[in-house]
Amino acid sequence: MSPDTTAHRARILLIEDDQQFAASLGLSLEAAGYEVITASRAEEALALLDRLSFQLAILDEKLPCSARLELAPLLREQFRLPFIMLTSCQRESCVERAIVEGALAYAIKPVDTQQVPPMIATALARGSDIEALRDTRDQLQNALNQERDISVATGMVMALLDLEQTAAFEFLRGQARSSRRKLGEVARELIASRGVALKT
Repeated sequence: MSPDTTAHRARILLIEDDQQFAASLGLSLEAAGYEVITASRAEEALALLDRLSFQLAILDEKLPCSARLELAPLLREQFRLPFIMLTSCQRESCVERAIVEGALAYAIKPVDTQQVPPMIATALARGSDIEALRDTRDQLQNALNQERDISVATGMVMALLDLEQTAAFEFLRGQARSSRRKLGEVARELIASRGVALKT
């Protein structure tokens, strides 16, 4: 997600319904140089996410279960926002659940607010690494999709114009050059039109 804050002042969404704790943690994070915006309910957090860009979220595990389960996958998949989970549960199963839900780190309450900024710095770095990997994955997937489309379109040209594979590929490339479009775009158009877009 593209930040609209400076690189040295990351914006953090703190989702915490304990107002006293939220105020204390917010002050500690602001003293560490972060911009903090607090939401006490899932609906409020989602409204903020729709309007603003954030670099990290801190999510209270003790929010109502439906709200927490709704937010965790949305933060991870829709908003691609790294998050830290706050929990009062010390059982191993709770830690495993936080990891499964996508938390990059977790802190057990009562939390020493002075220990959270270093945790945030680590989570931000890990979040940047994950985002870079996602971008690489998306680029590779797009490349694979384009190769598949070109292969399918070449096969269609072979069948429709009775050409050998090399000649069919050159035909497609000629279509792309003459229309000043990318080869993948021409291939997708041909597939979508089921050959109707084919020009001889």
